Amino acid sequence: MSKFEMYQQMGICKEVYEYGKKILERLKERFENIDAAAEYNQLKVIHAMQKNHVNATNFMATTGYGYNDEGRDNLERVYADCFHTEAALVRPQITCGTHALAVALSANLRPGDELLSPVGRPYDTLEEVIGIRESIGSLKEYGVIYRQVDLLEDDSFDYDAIKKAINEKTKLVTIQRSKGYQTRETFSVKKIGELIKFIKEIKPDVICMVDNCYGEFVERIEPSDVGADMIVGSLIKNPGGGLAPIGGYICGTKECVKRCSYRLSAPGLGQEVGANLGIIQSMYQGFFLAPTVVSGALKGAIFAANIYESLGFKVVPNSTESRHDIIQAVELGSAERMVAFCKGIQAAAPVDSYVVPEPWAMPGYDSEVIMAAGAFIQGSSIELSADGPIREPYAVYFQGGLTWYHAKLGILMSLQKLYEEKLVDLGGIE
Repeated sequence: MSKFEMYQQMGICKEVYEYGKKILERLKERFENIDAAAEYNQLKVIHAMQKNHVNATNFMATTGYGYNDEGRDNLERVYADCFHTEAALVRPQITCGTHALAVALSANLRPGDELLSPVGRPYDTLEEVIGIRESIGSLKEYGVIYRQVDLLEDDSFDYDAIKKAINEKTKLVTIQRSKGYQTRETFSVKKIGELIKFIKEIKPDVICMVDNCYGEFVERIEPSDVGADMIVGSLIKNPGGGLAPIGGYICGTKECVKRCSYRLSAPGLGQEVGANLGIIQSMYQGFFLAPTVVSGALKGAIFAANIYESLGFKVVPNSTESRHDIIQAVELGSAERMVAFCKGIQAAAPVDSYVVPEPWAMPGYDSEVIMAAGAFIQGSSIELSADGPIREPYAVYFQGGLTWYHAKLGILMSLQKLYEEKLVDLGGIE
């Protein structure tokens, strides 16, 4: 059976297959560059593991309080060394990226302190954490003041407004690297470093925290290499490599991480407690695989950008821009196209491929959201997935794919569903 016949067996027609094949012919050099970055980051992870003498005893399960959990403690040393920070908190007790960010913010802010976002409105689920939208237990309830500076029209930082916004109460600056449910660019590590340098020159003691979700191992450096006091992320995204079943991380200065550990567990206990519950090997092995997994997801994102831009849709980043996270936004222009796109991603999944995704009122969001994800780990967005709020500009956000080949199938299947429903015209490729 030929390769095309295998795709045909999966439901891809000849027109869609040939369209994708022509697009791929353009991408050889870009894919080679992605492989080179993955190789660099793979060596970085292995070096951190070897430096800390990772061994089979580190994979032993612990329960209860988790006292003297050497595997857990050593994994945190590995993360700290890999991301070049003084300390790290890497725990299965951190349930998701939003939880990790909430821990980092609440641990390092006190009543009367001011939290500043110099990159505009944060990701939807953080709005309730901060108190932009009223919610029980928000930072606002505890007397933390929030201020934001919107980006300029070209998505650049408004340095003049940022300088005016920083005052004696500004304690922590939060920088969201990825776009979230916006169609702005994702910030490069270089740009983040320039912003942090500018802020530190105005107020050297301010804490700069970067929401690093979806960005780990995309570049050869991380925000912690350019001055961030904390970087925060989820293990069911990039650094978990598709194997970690839960967890989050906070890497940064000793003082910041210590405060986070006391907030996560309890004052006086900190990092001493927190059993690994037998999943520690998956956390180590997922981190080991992460650079390669991320490279496959990046190739999928670039393939998606090139496919849909060639069909006339606005894509962010565009087909030629440099990449700084694994997310690909595609402005489809209608709810019908969003649903069809997500049907295709779901149909390409190894798990729940027969399920038809529909928009629903998902907790933490202010509009209906459609999500497609046939994942081995529930909600894992390093696995092939697509989602978006059903609102203008009707943008769908595609990410993940544990292998490039699965990401490729997902994109072709999304196009197949749009083609079947006569929502796209497969015209010529320029």
